[in-house]
Amino acid sequence: MEKTVKMLGMAVLGVVVLLMVAAAGFFYVAEVRADKSFVTEKQTPKSDPLSKQKQQWAKVPNKKDVSMKTDDGLKLKGQYIPATRKTNKTAIVIHGFSVDHREVIPYANLMHNQGYNVLLTDNRSAGASQGSFIGYGYLEAKDYMKWIKRLVADNPKSEIVVYGTSLGGATTMILSGMNPPKQVKAFIEDCGYTSVRDELVYEANSLYNIPKWLAQPIISIMSVYSKIIAGYSYGQADAVKAVQRNDRPMLFIHGAEDDFVPSYMLDQVYHAANGPKEKLLVPNADHMEAYRKDVVQYEQTVDGFLNRYVH
Repeated sequence: MEKTVKMLGMAVLGVVVLLMVAAAGFFYVAEVRADKSFVTEKQTPKSDPLSKQKQQWAKVPNKKDVSMKTDDGLKLKGQYIPATRKTNKTAIVIHGFSVDHREVIPYANLMHNQGYNVLLTDNRSAGASQGSFIGYGYLEAKDYMKWIKRLVADNPKSEIVVYGTSLGGATTMILSGMNPPKQVKAFIEDCGYTSVRDELVYEANSLYNIPKWLAQPIISIMSVYSKIIAGYSYGQADAVKAVQRNDRPMLFIHGAEDDFVPSYMLDQVYHAANGPKEKLLVPNADHMEAYRKDVVQYEQTVDGFLNRYVH
């Protein structure tokens, strides 16, 4: 009997060690700044529907380099672009996972065409900004809260819209639950996930065929690593809980064929939101393709939402 108990204990210990090793490997893949093999830039079609926006943005004058130190000492870099006509309205445009601000230039141009000043930065651990660990929306939301406070200090009459895609969409939702200054009037999130835990469980199965029952304990251990090493646990990067605390207007957008952040997450965050809300589900659109697949409907939806809630 004693031998059986000892063998059972050794087996349990072995499983725990294997889970910890697997979690360490996945933590590196998911959270440490590096090129991500599973994030591939799709080849831009010759007749890219968003080429007009990119060309317009290249010609926008008066782009001003800006920088900021985060609470944990990282230097973030970006650009501030004033509107063509003086205004109190400013859009903060937030990019996604394993890319930089260039990925969301069409969205920045859309807001500039709407008459907004634009703040366009590289997230921590991306582009020209410093950082070693991706915050999955939580650390980024804290950083953008600081950018917002700077905008408000410069102009207390600011009317701010926060607009993010993918991880930037999750950042937008998480920030909405942090009680940002009253000058933040509305939010737009495009293809953001419900929580980092949900997204990692989904990707573990999608990329590595790891079943949910096995992914869950691995990700729980990853969360502990994240808390110790990166300063946050995965429970803090929860968009569903965040939008439940928000009472300001939010527009939710998603591609119906998204296979990176599955489209069912749209309904989960939309139904959880307590403030005024609208949603747009674009047929035949994969991840980050909603704007490209239906430029007219996308722009009309954004324009209508902004006209209703930001004046």
